[in-house]
Order: sequence, then C-alpha cells, then structure tokens
Amino acid sequence: MAIRMAQYGTKHGHASGKLRAMQDSADVELVGVYEPDAECRAALEGTDGPFAGVTFLDSEEDLLGDDSILAVASEGLNAESLEQTARIVEAGKHVWYDKPAGDDWTRWKEVVQMAKARQLQIQMGYMLRYHDGFQQIAEWVKDGMLGSIYSVRAHMSTYIPPAAREVIGASHVGGIFYDLAGHMLDQIVWLLGRPDRVTAFLRNDSGQVPDFSDNTLGVFEYEHAMAWVDIAAMEARPMARRYEVYGSEGSAILVEPFEPGRQIRLCLEEPRGSYAQGEQFISIEGPSRQTTYERELQAFVAVLSGERSPDRTLDHELLVQETLLRAVGKIEE
Repeated sequence: MAIRMAQYGTKHGHASGKLRAMQDSADVELVGVYEPDAECRAALEGTDGPFAGVTFLDSEEDLLGDDSILAVASEGLNAESLEQTARIVEAGKHVWYDKPAGDDWTRWKEVVQMAKARQLQIQMGYMLRYHDGFQQIAEWVKDGMLGSIYSVRAHMSTYIPPAAREVIGASHVGGIFYDLAGHMLDQIVWLLGRPDRVTAFLRNDSGQVPDFSDNTLGVFEYEHAMAWVDIAAMEARPMARRYEVYGSEGSAILVEPFEPGRQIRLCLEEPRGSYAQGEQFISIEGPSRQTTYERELQAFVAVLSGERSPDRTLDHELLVQETLLRAVGKIEE
C-alpha cells in the first residue's frame, strides 16, 4: 500500500525534482505541498511548471496535523529548512530532508536526537549515494580492492548567477562550499570516517558578489590519508565535475563529468576478480539526476516499510554536517 507523503517548502533547488519523484512513484500518495510564503505559492500556482495542478495545503497544521501523512519531503530554502524539519519531526513524521542540514550545529543535533528517541527516519538528500559510479567505487574501497586509501579528490564546481550567490551569502558563511560540498563530504566520510583536521580556503575571486565565497577548497586530513574538495561558483559550462579515489593497490576515477558519469577509470597493481592488472574503463549506467532522486525515494520508502535498513545511519548524517560546518568555520577546530 502506498504511503501518504507531503512536501514542506518549494524554494530548494531540488524541490521540483523531489516533487516529481513522489508524483511518479507507485509507492507514494502525494497529499499536497505546503509553501509558507504566500507570494511564492501564488507564483507557482499560476505557472505551467512542475507545481502546476499540485494541491497546495493552506496551513502548516494541514500538513503536520494530518496523522495519515507518514513522511514529509523538506524542501524549503536552506536558511529555513532546519527549523521546518524540526517541526516535522516534532509532529512525529519521517523526513526526506534536502541538504545541507542548516548552520546551527546544536539545533541539528537536537533534531537528530529527537528523531532517534521517536524512532523516526531522517534521510538527507544526497542523491549521489544512489549513483552507480559512486556506489561502485565505494564497494571497491569497502572490499579492500584498492588497498589502503591515501587520497580522495573531488571537484564539484558549478555556475550560479550573482543573484543566486546573494541569496546563499545572505544567510550562510562558506558560500558555494556550504551549498555543495556536503555531496562530496557524504562520500568522503563514508569511506574514511571523521577527519582529524579540517582546513578550508574560502575565497572571493570573481568580485561579483564580494562577500560570497565563490572559489573554495577544503582539505580533510586523516592519520594516513588526505581528501580535498574544490568548488567554484563560476565555472564555464558544462562543468567538469570529477571524483577520484587513490589507494595503495589501485585507483578509481569517475570520468568527468560525474553526472551522468558513464565510465570509471580503474587502475590496479594486480588482477582482482574479473578486473585486469593496469588501466581499464568500466562502463556504468550513468543515471540522470532525476533517476537518482527516484532511487533516493525508493530507498526512503523501503526503510519506512521495514523492507530494508537505512543506507546511512543518523550518526552518519550528523558526521557529514559536522564536517561541513568545521570547514566553513561554524564549528571551531
């Protein structure tokens, strides 16, 4: 039987894709969308876009007070979504929460603790967990095929116009690193755990929005490894996004751009199973962004239905956000 879900907020960059995933899922009955900003709601209702024809709920109580709604997609603007997520959890509902988990580390820990106490699931919206290439590389690392990992490098630059940079910069320190680095940190801490030391370089080099960090680098040090994530906000399109993992016995590079990412360059010191010594290119599906949203939702619903365990624990979700906030200076080293 389909579970009843709703969406809280529409201003996140992934909001329309998550809405479509719920609309297209046979396992979900979408009750409606609550957008607290009346102006924003009116604009969406008057368009032919992804929110056309959607049932808009008139109040937060219509959403949170409906006991038949089991779970909510939290899709508000990053500046508002942590408190919205807190209210969803307080109402006793599971949350599919789009990243990142706010700037307030103490509040995020409280929300996670509340979810644990109430046996509620919070699944963060890091869709690359459900990309074949990232999953395959993680499997090789966990199986030991690449040996001892000593380096992870990730490049996830983008282009966003100055107006969008102003929106992010008005509420968050760290600029584009705050906005996007969680995707890569989700992968890095999954492989390597909590970094011993975090150093970030948060620069403004375009001069377009002077207070916004638009050219950034985070370095994450471990006892026997380093990881670094570089993200800029003004890369020429299409962006050359790249993900690389290096170990003592081999390396794996998700050939750019990693969305869709249809090949992995695998290099091995020795043959392993069906893989040869030396360089080889492994073909993978390279799913679309929308497909990864759909896989996120499938996993979330399966957890709520008791068909599987979560792919990431709540402690992992905490660790990703802690690592991000250490990098942007919201948690002191």
